[in-house]
Amino acid sequence: MSRESLLERLEHGLDGLETLLEGQRPDSLRRRSAEGKWSAHENLAHLGRYHEVTLERLDLILASTLPRINRYSAENDPEAASWLSMPTGGVLGEMREVRRVLFERCLRLTTSDLERQGVHPLYGSMALRAWLEFFLVHEGHHLYLCLLRLGEARAYEAALSLKTDPELESGLDSGSESGSELETESATESSFSSAQT
Repeated sequence: MSRESLLERLEHGLDGLETLLEGQRPDSLRRRSAEGKWSAHENLAHLGRYHEVTLERLDLILASTLPRINRYSAENDPEAASWLSMPTGGVLGEMREVRRVLFERCLRLTTSDLERQGVHPLYGSMALRAWLEFFLVHEGHHLYLCLLRLGEARAYEAALSLKTDPELESGLDSGSESGSELETESATESSFSSAQT
């Protein structure tokens, strides 16, 4: 991908958040899946902290020759708790601010900077431009999970409000989503209680 494409996505990648979260209640944002996977709020808090981690990685790659960069684990990161403790609106505000800093740093990167290498334990040596692509792919994945969690919360709340189909209500309580699109998507989602990037 070109430098221009990368910068455009870094600048506008969060533009759809308002549409995604419009009209969502705080309890919906914090509802985990029936299997205990991260809520929309937790996914957003993770993304906020991951912006900071990406800035740290960028600095390391620019300052060192072939630095070895550890995989990130939210469970082993003491800074993650401060993001989780914020209200969702606070997470969004802080994330946008860190995104602005990240974007402005990337605007100053030269072609040579973007080719500097950092070594990931799984993916091996990657140019900085590939690290930034990795960041954007990771971000898109977690935004999709936010949408999925909110859809699950909406379906759960609709079933409870109707209270006309005990079998459906029981299935939602037990985490059964047999034959549904949600089942298909949930089956492909890894447990983010142990996610590492």
